Amino acid sequence: MAVRSGFVVAALAALVSLSPTGTTAQSAGPQGTWLTQAGDAKVRIKSCGNALCGTIVWLKQPTDPNTGQPQVDDKNANPQLASRPIVGLQIFGDMRPVSQGKWSGHIYNADDGKTYESSISHTGPTTLLVEGCVGTLCGGETWTLTR
Repeated sequence: MAVRSGFVVAALAALVSLSPTGTTAQSAGPQGTWLTQAGDAKVRIKSCGNALCGTIVWLKQPTDPNTGQPQVDDKNANPQLASRPIVGLQIFGDMRPVSQGKWSGHIYNADDGKTYESSISHTGPTTLLVEGCVGTLCGGETWTLTR
């Protein structure tokens, strides 16, 4: 589904170029609602115990043009999960602090139904670098704080 491309950083793992890794440490966590680099989704990040959770709360195109129904997780290999809506889908729930301004864990990619190693890092007061890796190949994108 092309309409979902860009909203999950793991899809960027296929990129040949590497993203910048420098970060600016911030004392506050990344809690809030973030617009993906492509502008096609918003992800709300909040504390979940000792970790951070990220849930898709908005899609630029919430309706699947082929079915006229809400976008669903149709790339998921588990048939019981393939019909769950994309809006409301938790894409990460285990991001834990690894240093000031950086958290690591896993991120779910609804574009291919797979989960990847990932990290999120503050790069400024209203920007967040979201990176995903497959083996040694990594890619990333910058999300912007919306509120």
